[in-house]
Amino acid sequence: MKKALTIAGSDSGGGAGIQADLKTFAAHGVFGMSVITAITAQNSLGVLAVQDIRPDIIAKQIEAIFADMGTDAVKVGMVSQPETIRTIAEGLRKYAAPLVVIDPVMVSKSGYHLLQPEAETVLIQELLPLADVVTPNIPEAEAIVKRAIHTLTDMEEAARAIHAMGAKNVLLKGGHREEDATDILFDGRSCQRLTAARVPTKNTHGTGCTLSSAIAANLAKGLTVAAAVVEAKRYITVAIEHALSIGKGVGPTHHFYELYQKAGFVNE
Repeated sequence: MKKALTIAGSDSGGGAGIQADLKTFAAHGVFGMSVITAITAQNSLGVLAVQDIRPDIIAKQIEAIFADMGTDAVKVGMVSQPETIRTIAEGLRKYAAPLVVIDPVMVSKSGYHLLQPEAETVLIQELLPLADVVTPNIPEAEAIVKRAIHTLTDMEEAARAIHAMGAKNVLLKGGHREEDATDILFDGRSCQRLTAARVPTKNTHGTGCTLSSAIAANLAKGLTVAAAVVEAKRYITVAIEHALSIGKGVGPTHHFYELYQKAGFVNE
Protein backbone atom coordinates (compact mmCIF):
# COMPACT_ATOMS: atom_id res chain seq x y z
CA MET A 1 0.00 0.00 0.00
CA LYS A 2 1.20 3.49 -0.84
CA LYS A 3 1.86 5.85 2.07
CA ALA A 4 1.39 9.59 2.58
CA LEU A 5 2.54 11.82 5.43
CA THR A 6 0.75 14.95 6.57
CA ILE A 7 2.65 17.60 8.53
CA ALA A 8 -0.01 19.96 9.85
CA GLY A 9 -2.09 21.18 12.76
CA SER A 10 -4.83 19.26 14.55
CA ASP A 11 -8.45 20.42 14.20
CA SER A 12 -10.51 19.34 17.21
CA GLY A 13 -13.66 19.77 15.10
CA GLY A 14 -12.46 17.11 12.66
CA GLY A 15 -13.13 19.02 9.45
CA ALA A 16 -9.71 20.39 8.58
CA GLY A 17 -6.03 19.93 9.38
CA ILE A 18 -4.60 16.54 10.30
CA GLN A 19 -8.06 15.01 10.63
CA ALA A 20 -9.13 16.05 7.12
CA ASP A 21 -5.80 14.95 5.70
CA LEU A 22 -5.99 11.45 7.17
CA LYS A 23 -9.62 11.04 6.04
CA THR A 24 -8.62 12.10 2.53
CA PHE A 25 -5.69 9.68 2.43
CA ALA A 26 -7.99 6.86 3.58
CA ALA A 27 -10.61 7.75 0.97
CA HIS A 28 -7.91 7.39 -1.70
CA GLY A 29 -6.70 4.01 -0.45
CA VAL A 30 -3.43 5.46 0.85
CA PHE A 31 -2.02 4.73 4.32
CA GLY A 32 -1.84 7.99 6.24
CA MET A 33 0.76 9.09 8.80
CA SER A 34 1.05 12.39 10.65
CA VAL A 35 3.40 14.92 12.18
CA ILE A 36 1.39 17.35 14.33
CA THR A 37 2.70 20.92 14.32
CA ALA A 38 0.02 22.54 16.47
CA ILE A 39 -3.16 21.79 18.37
CA THR A 40 -6.14 24.02 17.69
CA ALA A 41 -9.27 24.39 19.80
CA GLN A 42 -11.62 24.66 16.84
CA ASN A 43 -15.18 23.95 15.78
CA SER A 44 -17.54 24.95 12.97
CA LEU A 45 -17.75 28.49 14.37
CA GLY A 46 -14.03 29.20 14.38
CA VAL A 47 -10.67 28.83 16.10
CA LEU A 48 -10.70 29.48 19.84
CA ALA A 49 -7.01 28.91 20.59
CA VAL A 50 -3.78 27.44 19.21
CA GLN A 51 -0.95 25.65 21.02
CA ASP A 52 2.17 25.14 18.90
CA ILE A 53 4.17 21.95 19.30
CA ARG A 54 7.84 22.37 20.26
CA PRO A 55 10.20 22.20 17.26
CA ASP A 56 12.22 19.36 18.83
CA ILE A 57 9.06 17.25 19.11
CA ILE A 58 8.20 18.04 15.49
CA ALA A 59 11.70 16.96 14.47
CA LYS A 60 11.34 13.70 16.41
CA GLN A 61 8.00 12.96 14.75
CA ILE A 62 9.60 13.44 11.33
CA GLU A 63 12.51 11.22 12.34
CA ALA A 64 10.14 8.53 13.61
CA ILE A 65 8.37 8.31 10.26
CA PHE A 66 11.35 8.46 7.91
CA ALA A 67 13.67 6.28 9.99
CA ASP A 68 11.18 3.41 9.91
CA MET A 69 8.17 3.60 7.61
CA GLY A 70 9.10 6.11 4.94
CA THR A 71 6.51 7.72 2.70
CA ASP A 72 5.59 8.10 -0.96
CA ALA A 73 4.39 11.71 -0.65
CA VAL A 74 4.26 14.51 1.92
CA LYS A 75 1.65 17.20 2.49
CA VAL A 76 2.61 20.21 4.63
CA GLY A 77 -0.20 22.33 6.05
CA MET A 78 -0.39 24.59 9.10
CA VAL A 79 3.07 25.81 10.18
CA SER A 80 2.68 28.93 12.27
CA GLN A 81 6.14 29.77 13.62
CA PRO A 82 9.47 30.45 11.88
CA GLU A 83 11.31 27.79 13.89
CA THR A 84 8.61 25.24 13.07
CA ILE A 85 9.08 25.96 9.37
CA ARG A 86 12.86 25.68 9.59
CA THR A 87 12.56 22.38 11.46
CA ILE A 88 10.23 20.91 8.84
CA ALA A 89 12.37 22.13 5.94
CA GLU A 90 15.47 20.65 7.56
CA GLY A 91 13.71 17.31 8.02
CA LEU A 92 12.41 17.20 4.45
CA ARG A 93 15.90 17.93 3.11
CA LYS A 94 17.61 15.48 5.48
CA TYR A 95 15.41 12.57 4.43
CA ALA A 96 15.08 13.63 0.78
CA ALA A 97 11.30 13.61 1.09
CA PRO A 98 9.58 12.68 -2.18
CA LEU A 99 6.71 14.56 -3.83
CA VAL A 100 6.08 17.42 -1.41
CA VAL A 101 2.78 19.32 -1.51
CA ILE A 102 2.77 22.62 0.39
CA ASP A 103 -0.56 24.15 1.44
CA PRO A 104 0.46 27.61 2.76
CA VAL A 105 -2.26 27.89 5.41
CA MET A 106 -2.27 31.49 6.66
CA VAL A 107 -5.80 32.43 7.77
CA SER A 108 -8.73 30.21 8.79
CA LYS A 109 -12.17 30.68 7.20
CA SER A 110 -13.28 32.40 10.41
CA GLY A 111 -10.46 34.95 10.05
CA TYR A 112 -8.04 33.53 12.65
CA HIS A 113 -4.41 34.13 11.62
CA LEU A 114 -2.81 30.69 11.74
CA LEU A 115 0.53 31.78 10.25
CA GLN A 116 2.37 34.48 12.15
CA PRO A 117 3.32 37.40 9.85
CA GLU A 118 7.02 37.04 10.63
CA ALA A 119 6.82 33.42 9.48
CA GLU A 120 5.62 34.27 5.96
CA THR A 121 9.11 35.18 4.75
CA VAL A 122 10.58 32.03 6.26
CA LEU A 123 7.91 29.89 4.58
CA ILE A 124 8.70 31.48 1.21
CA GLN A 125 12.45 31.02 1.65
CA GLU A 126 12.50 27.57 3.26
CA LEU A 127 9.45 25.60 2.07
CA LEU A 128 8.53 26.89 -1.39
CA PRO A 129 11.80 25.65 -2.96
CA LEU A 130 11.00 22.15 -1.63
CA ALA A 131 7.48 22.06 -3.10
CA ASP A 132 6.61 19.82 -6.01
CA VAL A 133 3.19 21.48 -5.78
CA VAL A 134 2.13 24.54 -3.77
CA THR A 135 -1.60 25.27 -3.38
CA PRO A 136 -2.30 28.84 -2.23
CA ASN A 137 -5.74 30.39 -2.39
CA ILE A 138 -6.05 33.99 -3.59
CA PRO A 139 -5.51 35.71 -0.19
CA GLU A 140 -2.49 33.47 0.46
CA ALA A 141 -1.09 34.16 -2.99
CA GLU A 142 -1.60 37.89 -2.44
CA ALA A 143 0.42 37.63 0.78
CA ILE A 144 3.19 35.75 -1.03
CA VAL A 145 3.49 38.01 -4.10
CA LYS A 146 2.58 41.22 -2.26
CA ARG A 147 -0.05 42.42 -4.71
CA ALA A 148 -3.81 42.23 -5.29
CA ILE A 149 -5.31 39.45 -7.39
CA HIS A 150 -8.69 40.01 -9.04
CA THR A 151 -8.78 38.48 -12.52
CA LEU A 152 -7.74 35.18 -14.06
CA THR A 153 -4.84 37.02 -15.69
CA ASP A 154 -3.80 38.28 -12.25
CA MET A 155 -3.91 34.69 -11.02
CA GLU A 156 -1.73 33.48 -13.88
CA GLU A 157 0.83 36.21 -13.24
CA ALA A 158 0.88 35.41 -9.53
CA ALA A 159 1.32 31.68 -10.26
CA ARG A 160 4.33 32.49 -12.41
CA ALA A 161 5.77 34.70 -9.66
CA ILE A 162 5.36 31.96 -7.04
CA HIS A 163 6.96 29.44 -9.38
CA ALA A 164 9.94 31.79 -9.69
CA MET A 165 10.34 31.54 -5.91
CA GLY A 166 11.18 27.85 -6.27
CA ALA A 167 7.98 25.80 -6.36
CA LYS A 168 7.98 23.31 -9.26
CA ASN A 169 4.22 23.54 -9.83
CA VAL A 170 1.73 26.13 -8.58
CA LEU A 171 -1.99 25.50 -8.16
CA LEU A 172 -3.56 28.88 -7.41
CA LYS A 173 -7.09 28.25 -6.18
CA GLY A 174 -9.82 30.61 -7.34
CA GLY A 175 -12.52 29.87 -4.80
CA HIS A 176 -12.41 33.41 -3.39
CA ARG A 177 -13.52 34.90 -6.71
CA GLU A 178 -17.26 35.28 -7.32
CA GLU A 179 -17.38 33.47 -10.65
CA ASP A 180 -17.09 29.72 -11.21
CA ALA A 181 -14.37 28.03 -9.18
CA THR A 182 -11.49 28.35 -11.65
CA ASP A 183 -8.03 27.33 -10.49
CA ILE A 184 -4.76 28.01 -12.29
CA LEU A 185 -2.12 25.29 -12.59
CA PHE A 186 1.29 26.53 -13.72
CA ASP A 187 4.01 23.96 -14.37
CA GLY A 188 6.82 26.33 -15.30
CA ARG A 189 5.88 26.33 -18.97
CA SER A 190 2.18 26.98 -19.38
CA CYS A 191 -0.94 27.80 -17.38
CA GLN A 192 -3.91 25.45 -17.34
CA ARG A 193 -7.32 26.71 -16.23
CA LEU A 194 -9.33 24.16 -14.24
CA THR A 195 -12.97 25.15 -13.84
CA ALA A 196 -15.81 23.63 -11.84
CA ALA A 197 -19.27 25.02 -11.11
CA ARG A 198 -19.52 26.79 -7.78
CA VAL A 199 -21.46 24.71 -5.25
CA PRO A 200 -24.10 26.73 -3.33
CA THR A 201 -23.22 25.72 0.24
CA LYS A 202 -21.73 27.35 3.31
CA ASN A 203 -20.26 24.03 4.43
CA THR A 204 -16.73 24.28 3.07
CA HIS A 205 -14.61 23.81 6.19
CA GLY A 206 -11.33 22.09 5.36
CA THR A 207 -11.56 22.33 1.58
CA GLY A 208 -7.98 23.55 1.17
CA CYS A 209 -6.59 20.86 3.46
CA THR A 210 -8.62 18.20 1.67
CA LEU A 211 -7.60 19.31 -1.82
CA SER A 212 -3.89 19.41 -1.05
CA SER A 213 -4.08 16.02 0.68
CA ALA A 214 -5.91 14.55 -2.30
CA ILE A 215 -3.13 15.82 -4.56
CA ALA A 216 -0.52 14.22 -2.29
CA ALA A 217 -2.42 10.93 -2.22
CA ASN A 218 -2.71 10.88 -5.99
CA LEU A 219 1.00 11.64 -6.39
CA ALA A 220 1.79 8.81 -3.96
CA LYS A 221 -0.22 6.50 -6.22
CA GLY A 222 1.90 7.45 -9.22
CA LEU A 223 -0.21 10.04 -11.03
CA THR A 224 1.49 12.92 -12.80
CA VAL A 225 1.11 16.35 -11.20
CA ALA A 226 -1.47 17.45 -13.78
CA ALA A 227 -3.50 14.25 -13.40
CA ALA A 228 -3.21 14.35 -9.60
CA VAL A 229 -4.54 17.92 -9.52
CA VAL A 230 -7.43 17.22 -11.92
CA GLU A 231 -8.50 14.15 -9.94
CA ALA A 232 -8.14 16.02 -6.62
CA LYS A 233 -10.35 18.85 -7.92
CA ARG A 234 -12.98 16.32 -8.99
CA TYR A 235 -12.82 14.69 -5.54
CA ILE A 236 -13.14 17.94 -3.58
CA THR A 237 -16.00 19.11 -5.81
CA VAL A 238 -17.98 15.95 -4.95
CA ALA A 239 -17.06 16.33 -1.28
CA ILE A 240 -18.38 19.91 -1.29
CA GLU A 241 -21.54 18.96 -3.21
CA HIS A 242 -22.35 16.53 -0.40
CA ALA A 243 -20.96 18.59 2.49
CA LEU A 244 -22.23 17.89 5.98
CA SER A 245 -24.31 20.29 8.08
CA ILE A 246 -22.48 19.51 11.31
CA GLY A 247 -22.26 22.27 13.90
CA LYS A 248 -23.77 25.74 14.03
CA GLY A 249 -21.34 27.36 11.59
CA VAL A 250 -19.35 26.20 8.57
CA GLY A 251 -19.69 22.44 8.28
CA PRO A 252 -17.13 20.02 6.81
CA THR A 253 -16.97 18.45 3.39
CA HIS A 254 -17.91 14.77 2.99
CA HIS A 255 -14.58 12.97 2.58
CA PHE A 256 -16.14 9.53 2.16
CA TYR A 257 -19.24 10.31 0.08
CA GLU A 258 -18.29 8.12 -2.88
CA LEU A 259 -17.29 5.21 -0.66
CA TYR A 260 -20.49 5.53 1.38
CA GLN A 261 -22.51 5.68 -1.84
CA LYS A 262 -20.95 2.46 -3.11
CA ALA A 263 -21.64 0.81 0.24
CA GLY A 264 -25.27 1.89 0.09
CA PHE A 265 -25.44 3.99 3.24
CA VAL A 266 -25.04 7.59 2.17
CA ASN A 267 -26.50 10.05 4.66
CA GLU A 268 -27.35 13.35 2.95
